Amino acid sequence: MKLTSFYPVIGTAKLQESRDFYTRLLEFDTTFEADWYVSLRRPGDPGYELALLDHTHPTIPKSHRVPAQGLLLNFEVEDVDAEWDRLVTREGLRPVLELRNEDFGQRHFIVADPNGVLIDVITPIVPSAEYSEQYVTG
Repeated sequence: MKLTSFYPVIGTAKLQESRDFYTRLLEFDTTFEADWYVSLRRPGDPGYELALLDHTHPTIPKSHRVPAQGLLLNFEVEDVDAEWDRLVTREGLRPVLELRNEDFGQRHFIVADPNGVLIDVITPIVPSAEYSEQYVTG
């Protein structure tokens, strides 16, 4: 299979609130907007994409028309401490997981979007000896 694009689509009951969250706080631009669907893209190379879809829209099979749940989106950044300061300290987002170091090689924190989708903001760090052996090289 040759992919030309790949991006998550979040089923939501809070379309505009979600659009505002991702555009204002996570620096996505709106590339398409209807009353039932919003396509978002972060500028740059690569340009990361995300879409928001009214969870009741008829393009979704009736048995699956529920808002997203149990979803975790990882945002790997250069300086997680600066993002903690920006998103939690200055913007007032409530952390679901406080800023901390993990032995498996991450310094991170987690906040939630308006739907309860978890946003894990991560900067890789050197893993402990125990975990460094588990990384696959090559």
